[in-house]
Amino acid sequence: MLKYLRILFLVALFLVSASAVTSSASADGAQVYVLRLDGTVTPPLADYLDRGITKAEDDGAKACVIIMDTPGGLLSSTEEIVNRITNARVPVIVYVDPWAGSAGTFITIAAHVAAMAPGSNIGAASPVSGGGEEISETMQKKVSQHTEAWVESIAEKRGRNKTAAIATVREAASFTDQEALGLDEVEYWEELGLDGPILDPPLVDIGASSLEELLEKVDGWEVTLQSGAAVTLETADAALTYVEMTTIERFLLAISDPDIAYILLSIATLGIMIELFHPGLILPGVTGGVCLFLSIYSLGMLEANYAGILLMVLAFGLFVAEVFTPTFGLLTAGGVVALLLGSFILFSGTPFSVDPRVTAGVVSLFTAIFLFVAGAIVRAHRRRITTGKEGLVGMKAVAKTALDPKGTVLLRGERWNACAEDGTIEPGEEVVVTRVEGLRLWVTRESKRR
Repeated sequence: MLKYLRILFLVALFLVSASAVTSSASADGAQVYVLRLDGTVTPPLADYLDRGITKAEDDGAKACVIIMDTPGGLLSSTEEIVNRITNARVPVIVYVDPWAGSAGTFITIAAHVAAMAPGSNIGAASPVSGGGEEISETMQKKVSQHTEAWVESIAEKRGRNKTAAIATVREAASFTDQEALGLDEVEYWEELGLDGPILDPPLVDIGASSLEELLEKVDGWEVTLQSGAAVTLETADAALTYVEMTTIERFLLAISDPDIAYILLSIATLGIMIELFHPGLILPGVTGGVCLFLSIYSLGMLEANYAGILLMVLAFGLFVAEVFTPTFGLLTAGGVVALLLGSFILFSGTPFSVDPRVTAGVVSLFTAIFLFVAGAIVRAHRRRITTGKEGLVGMKAVAKTALDPKGTVLLRGERWNACAEDGTIEPGEEVVVTRVEGLRLWVTRESKRR
């Protein structure tokens, strides 16, 4: 299902928005394509990098540079990016500036050329769950063994320090640019299982203070592509072509955020509930429906926990049931508990989590709304029921003709025959219904009643 959703969005992406490419090069000169991996690694970002590398291949670029600043992201999206770089038909240079955390570590090590800016950092690639908590011991062992073996194979393929690469996963080790380049001693190197305080071979290839300096330094380097072809980099005088994200890619990346996904699901729930309580309003139902589909896409991209989603759906059901089957707040209380549990579980087992302030805001809003609803239901049950003729007693009307003592009054838009309890009532005076006999109202002046 997730695969088909992604295909659908990608088709829309290419039909609606053309590739946004800002070029400073002529078609005849050597070009280097530049991409930006900025933010959490998710499927939309992986699709953007795939598109950028493909364009660099199709246009015959001399190299493709990925400027990286990421805290990490999904393992599945990381695997896609690493595989795309590995199979690229053009040399891929990853330039860390300033952070290659978690997923960024794998992507950097997989590059044909790995570079770091001064003051940058790489590592801390241990698998974690939402909020940064360590995942269960059994799952931790399985995932760690897989990622350790994977990062070791990537490092071995590129001739980089395998022990240091494994330490980023096993010990959540993190290295500065000088340490990763083998120019500075690594603190606690023995605890990390390293062979020595200086990384030999280094974890990355080169340091550079700017993109231009990087391209000057790697000019003339020879790299080997997956096909076995040896390619000499010609980057010193190459013009830069920046491949930016399209509007749709930016939108998909924006909603592929745990806070946004949670808020979208909450708005969807609220909108649909308002439409159920007040059929015919249209706008809340339409808004809720659109937000529901967007939240489904976003939660799918973030690999949200199904148990968390089901608990939030249960909360929605309990809230609705409170309105149609009043339990004086019991179902509302159950809904609040289910909503809280669902909020905490929603992204468990992933690198993501919902901001506690967002969770508190949403839960407080729903609690306030349904406490008000439950209170209204309690008040309605306690109120004396008046229907038919008895329900007219106490209502205000306006004399249409003089009541001396008989005449007519206007009550809720209808003309009624009326009789004054005492005295004459002039037209236009406000009266109050005191009793009903057949189809005749008995009334008295509002002023006199006071």
